[in-house]
Amino acid sequence: MSETNPTTDAPRSPGRPRSIRADEAIIEATLDLLAEGSTLEALSIEAIAARAGVGKATIYRRWAGKDALLLDALRRLKGVAAQPAGHSVRDDLVLLVGAVGRNIDPRAARIMPCLVPEVNRSPDHFMLYQNIIEPRRKLMREVLRRGVGTGELRADLDIEVAMALLTGPMLIQRLLRWHPELDDGLLPEKVVDGVLAGLRPR
Repeated sequence: MSETNPTTDAPRSPGRPRSIRADEAIIEATLDLLAEGSTLEALSIEAIAARAGVGKATIYRRWAGKDALLLDALRRLKGVAAQPAGHSVRDDLVLLVGAVGRNIDPRAARIMPCLVPEVNRSPDHFMLYQNIIEPRRKLMREVLRRGVGTGELRADLDIEVAMALLTGPMLIQRLLRWHPELDDGLLPEKVVDGVLAGLRPR
């Protein structure tokens, strides 16, 4: 699609809806290129535009730059965060822990492990990762604070350390396949029950 295509590249008048088809094509092109081995640093707007079949101007009308586009693409890859029901601290934690490192999109298995070194090397990419993951941390933080408030968890609980204890095992297992004999389906409950033994009031 050329930059002169009137359906996607012409300046939008006030109130004109964005082309959902173009948005989808751009996001999908970004994820495809990452899954094929492009690094965050090497990935270019030009390459994304060529893969999506749009002009660069189309991308820049939708996103301020590459980092903004990457943020939306990686959020899409992560999917919608699980929403705790709010009835049981244990059940809510099992739900949230079970979502750690789990992605429906098969491209995630090729993309996410490759992001780790880039996140560690680049302050900008580190902030990109933090912007993606913080809303999920917030959900778990709220569940733990609720447990402290109801007396289900220790009053002196270190919330941030508790989150690390809960998420660490799932990340290492799902991203690195650390132990192939662990049952992925049972692991969230086992992790939560094991950690809760130390988080509950004594």
